[in-house]
Amino acid sequence: MKNEALEVLKNRRSIRRFKPEQISQEVLDVVLEAGTYAPTAAGTQCPVIVAVQDPDLVARLDAMNAGILNNQNISHPYYGAPTILIVLAPEDAIVPEIDCALAGGNLLNAAYAAGLGSCWIHRSREMFESAEGKALLKQWGLPDTMTAVASIALGYPDCPHPQPAPRKSSYIIKV
Repeated sequence: MKNEALEVLKNRRSIRRFKPEQISQEVLDVVLEAGTYAPTAAGTQCPVIVAVQDPDLVARLDAMNAGILNNQNISHPYYGAPTILIVLAPEDAIVPEIDCALAGGNLLNAAYAAGLGSCWIHRSREMFESAEGKALLKQWGLPDTMTAVASIALGYPDCPHPQPAPRKSSYIIKV
């Protein structure tokens, strides 16, 4: 059996070095649309995906995330990606973390299928709980009560494609 979807799922890897070249609107739209087809609790379609491509705003988000990270070894947690995707949900959603994580997974896999690199970046919740993050939500026309669950670095890879680690033998238990 050969199935392209299964190949994508098995071969997608986190990319941590990106070319500065911005991705096209056409490719971005394909990735974003895939995010909207993730399953959600009770079919609520609660996630909101914010695509950031403005270089100044990308740099600002990078600095916000680095400030939370407070790690001297990682000063640019988005690894130079020209696009950042933020996945949020209303705080009163049934299961905002799960809905957003599923949307984020679709975004990561669609990025790989479209020839892009991507990397899930943590600390988005802390970023958008801050006064600066709440101001950005307001600027984007979103309520400041949104819960940010995921942020994704997105762009063209500037490194060899990483090889998968061997899968652990205890990953699956059949009963």
